[in-house]
Amino acid sequence: MAEEIERIFVIPLKKTGFVSSKAAPTAIKRVKKYLTRHMKVDEEKIWIDDSLNNSLWAHGKYNMPTRVRVKAVKFEDGVVEAYLPELEFKKSRRELLREEREKKEPILRKEKETSEGEEETGGTKDYNIAPTADGDVKIKKKKSTKEKEETADKDIEKKLVEDKTDEKKDEIKEKNKVETIKKKEVKSSKKSSSKNKAKKKNTSNK
Repeated sequence: MAEEIERIFVIPLKKTGFVSSKAAPTAIKRVKKYLTRHMKVDEEKIWIDDSLNNSLWAHGKYNMPTRVRVKAVKFEDGVVEAYLPELEFKKSRRELLREEREKKEPILRKEKETSEGEEETGGTKDYNIAPTADGDVKIKKKKSTKEKEETADKDIEKKLVEDKTDEKKDEIKEKNKVETIKKKEVKSSKKSSSKNKAKKKNTSNK
């Protein structure tokens, strides 16, 4: 395990050969180039902290400081973090990110090797994993036995309520049919009685 390497550099910035409209961005490029040469790292693996970035942009885009004092820390995996040494951070940005990752619990944990007598804990047994057409993976948590029982009870209650409503609807339809039949009978009886009266009048007139 290699230890972290810390260096403090005074990087000269204001040289000839830069466009004034891109002064601050060229200063950042020169800091990165200097650190790649002295820390022996690729430019992609250099992290410039907000403190250093703000100091380079302090005079605006069109001006840059003549020199900058930088503290560079090289980690085990070759990443270099550059910041102002005056601040003396208690924790680096890398450590803060690591703490945040540890706080966030992963959705899927690796299954522990269990002996024959013990039950399995964690792992993918509690989750349904299904691949999608895009190449991604959908992860859904399996329902526990209690949840399944609750959903089954709810379904049964819904069915019972639907059955009751259907029975009531049938009863209402039958009542409506009986009422319509009675109305038709009443109308037909009225018509027949009116016809009989008309006949009696005609016979009496004759």
